[in-house]
Amino acid sequence: EDLRVDGRGCEDYRCAEVETDVVSNTSGSARVKLGHTDILVGVKAEMGTPKLEKPDEGYLEFFVDCSASATPEFEGRGGEELGSEIANTLYRVFSNKSSVDLKSLCINPGEHCWVLYVDVLLLECGGNLFDAVSIAVKAALFNTRIPKVRVLEDEEGSKEIELSDDPYDCIRLNVDDVPCIVTLSKIGYRHVVDATLQEEACSLASLLISVTSKGALTSMKKMGKGSLDPESIFEMMETGKRVGKSLHIALQKILDEEESLGTSRQKVGFLG
Repeated sequence: EDLRVDGRGCEDYRCAEVETDVVSNTSGSARVKLGHTDILVGVKAEMGTPKLEKPDEGYLEFFVDCSASATPEFEGRGGEELGSEIANTLYRVFSNKSSVDLKSLCINPGEHCWVLYVDVLLLECGGNLFDAVSIAVKAALFNTRIPKVRVLEDEEGSKEIELSDDPYDCIRLNVDDVPCIVTLSKIGYRHVVDATLQEEACSLASLLISVTSKGALTSMKKMGKGSLDPESIFEMMETGKRVGKSLHIALQKILDEEESLGTSRQKVGFLG
């Protein structure tokens, strides 16, 4: 009947709170609260050496930390497996050439490039972790500012790198093509998006799909012990595309609004 325990329809997300620029010593950061799921993401831009197979590109490194206070299951080494699973999923989502322009992170082909270290901290787990993490990562990348660099060459041919001192003289990443993850959990004959912990407990199988703002699918992964028949997979893909597009529109609207406030915006949240 398109009605869930908390009154939402099958394709409705919970209310999400998004705040950027929350950690002062990072190049970009964001915090996302989705129901009882709370995620903090920090991006640090550091200079490194390009990978041998891609000398003219920078790259991203993901690290996911599951705080022991997020859920009792994370005590000891319980969160490590989930952390590496989320990190691997993010690598897959961002392995798509068009998601971030990695060539713009190159300073000196074969010698210097920017490496973006994306640190994800799970503060509280209230279901639908992958979606919340992907929203937070996109918001943090949107907020990332990388200092402008000039490469100076002296008469002997040795190169020197000069960083700009002006905090406003920086490179911004284009995140238009960064996908968001939409998780569709199959419950009975129907599937729902943004499942709560209780709904996740009722679901035997779910489909993780990453969708761009234009509604293109970039990757897909099945989770859970149950099975999905081909017909429902196609149905879930169509739902994911539809929901993903509206999710991107809503997120971009919030990010643009916050950006337009500039330095005058009031900091809220625990790091305000």
